[in-house]
Amino acid sequence: MTIGINGFEAVVSRFGYDPKTGLPNRVGSGQYCFELLLNFNEIDKKNNYIIYIPDNPASDMPQESENWNYKIVKPRKLWTMFGLSFELILGNSKPDIFFTPTHYLPLFTSIPSAISILDLSYLHFPQLFKGKDFIQLKYWGRYSIKKAKRIFTISQASKDDIINLYKIPSEKIIVTYPGIKSQISNLKSQNMEDLKKKYGINNPYILFVGTIQPRKNIVRLIEAFSKLKTDVELVIVGRKGWMWEEILVAPEKFDVEKRVKFLHEIPDDELPNFYKNAICFVLPSLYEGFGLPILEAMKYGCPVLTSNISSLPEAGGQAAIYFNPENVEEITKNLKKIIEDLDLRRELATKGYEQVKKFSWEKTARETLKALESI
Repeated sequence: MTIGINGFEAVVSRFGYDPKTGLPNRVGSGQYCFELLLNFNEIDKKNNYIIYIPDNPASDMPQESENWNYKIVKPRKLWTMFGLSFELILGNSKPDIFFTPTHYLPLFTSIPSAISILDLSYLHFPQLFKGKDFIQLKYWGRYSIKKAKRIFTISQASKDDIINLYKIPSEKIIVTYPGIKSQISNLKSQNMEDLKKKYGINNPYILFVGTIQPRKNIVRLIEAFSKLKTDVELVIVGRKGWMWEEILVAPEKFDVEKRVKFLHEIPDDELPNFYKNAICFVLPSLYEGFGLPILEAMKYGCPVLTSNISSLPEAGGQAAIYFNPENVEEITKNLKKIIEDLDLRRELATKGYEQVKKFSWEKTARETLKALESI
């Protein structure tokens, strides 16, 4: 069998490229696509693969081999909608099935196809999306969902959303939980003194990691943090996404600008040190398809506090403390509790190590491949 895959997200990043390596800064669907490609290449030597991309493959992607080939399709503008459509209709590559690890299928193809829907946040919070993006997600996404033979998603909560909001039969939707990044081999251990010198973090800190956007509920986190009578700092690590202006002025609004630090560009090989040295990690999102940073924090022994909504309890299991993300007082109460209780932090760290063992990208890839072969 020949499996065609839309590899666009693994090659092109809307968050730019690492200046040291030139590699895409992959988050969300970009990381999901990349990890699936790596693991398909590793576990499957039986099927043939054609990976459709708009540019040369990044240097960290699998090398071409007898059963693994890249097909560069031009031009990049409206790539999936038209360029990829024409390639699948008129080109000389004819896969038996086609898989796109994003919301969108090419507009024109008769090849049996599958898609991945990581979340439906655009239907829950349409006001948080740019008009053009929302229209594309709503209408092209709906077309793709209806046309796909299989729909992959990354949590039971997201599956329930797809069933309820798009009236899709349950048997058509497959939950494949994501994994977490492999241990970084060149990681250099750093302590608080190192973080102080390089990033100006002067006191013990609470950590947030994620894209700076309204859905992450960072303004309420800052408000809750402002109610703590402590010298602890709040370190917010993440690139600017959209509608970030209100978030960046929130520390001044709540009179904690000296205790809140935004760090927008942290190399991947340094992020584990932020988890390792933090008092705790907090993810107060209003909605998540899954919430991978929860597992990343647990992997490095960082206690986790997170919202009690959507998929987050699936990620955190019994190893996290949960709160109502719309209740500022409840967030403050739980932050105070974990700051003051060392035994609780140790207990959560121990449970976190066990929770992480339940997830791996190899498992994700095997379950995805099994479903693709059944189409």
